[in-house]
Amino acid sequence: MKNALETLLEWVLILLMVTLTLVVVIAVIYRKLDASLSWYDEVASVLLSWVTYYGAALAALKRKHIGFDTVLLAIPMPLRMWAVAAAEVLVIGFFVLLAWAGWEVLQVLEGMSLISLTWVPVQVTQSVIPVGAVLFIICELASLPEYWRTTAAGISFEHTEIEEEIERAKQA
Repeated sequence: MKNALETLLEWVLILLMVTLTLVVVIAVIYRKLDASLSWYDEVASVLLSWVTYYGAALAALKRKHIGFDTVLLAIPMPLRMWAVAAAEVLVIGFFVLLAWAGWEVLQVLEGMSLISLTWVPVQVTQSVIPVGAVLFIICELASLPEYWRTTAAGISFEHTEIEEEIERAKQA
């Protein structure tokens, strides 16, 4: 499941980044021709926020978001695992709150549309808040078992390539 989710998020992000790039390039060409697009700023902002939210979910799945593995690994066992559990509860709790607040915002925005593209409902553009929050929670939970094992073993999840280099140097 984790690999399928990772592949799906990667393809969604690739599609979003290509779309954002095309929108920006087209907007630059139009500006150079003195024919600015009225919808560019709004659409580019929405696409950038989507890349940010879905990219954060992918980072959570790969455990590549900002962390403090060095500090965490310095904490003696079993206190280290209590710290991991506390951090996970706080992070997931925050995203549950974000998903709930995002859903509430969607209810308030019902019936509104973008200013420059009146046929696009604002609810569609802002759906990224609750959807992204739920995706983050799913990704966090999907990556937790492996993170739990490596942290318990005293291995840095953030710096695996450094750990591998150290092991190769020891064996040589």
